[in-house]
Amino acid sequence: MKVRLATIDDHERLVEFQLAMAHETEGIELQLSKVEQGVEAVLRDSKKGSYFVTEINGEVVASLLTTFEWSDWRNGTIMWIQSVYVMPRYRRRGVYRSMYAHIKSMVLSSDEWHGIRLYADKSNHSAHRTYENLGMNQDHYITFEWLK
Repeated sequence: MKVRLATIDDHERLVEFQLAMAHETEGIELQLSKVEQGVEAVLRDSKKGSYFVTEINGEVVASLLTTFEWSDWRNGTIMWIQSVYVMPRYRRRGVYRSMYAHIKSMVLSSDEWHGIRLYADKSNHSAHRTYENLGMNQDHYITFEWLK
């Protein structure tokens, strides 16, 4: 199992994963061209974020996106994990655990990074258990949003 930074060569697989994740977790059918453009935008501009993928025997089987939030309280950056997807046949095999360990080690080895945050759909109890088993806890914030 190898976790690595995604490259433009991973574009098609990342798009597949985003479409599958939206369908599985929220029953949403995303617009293919928007997702293709959105994934490419991140791959071409690291200021937007970074995708990481996990390979097993040379096959990309999982991905996640990291984005960044400045914290004036900490005078540093919080890394957000988003868009997590693991192919169904590779779930419950430690794939996400490896990805999380990779991200956590990046945070621990840097003075700039001050923590990791993520959000999960309220009804995705399986994801909640996974994150709790890795030592994450639900924070005291409630997320509000307005989306165009």
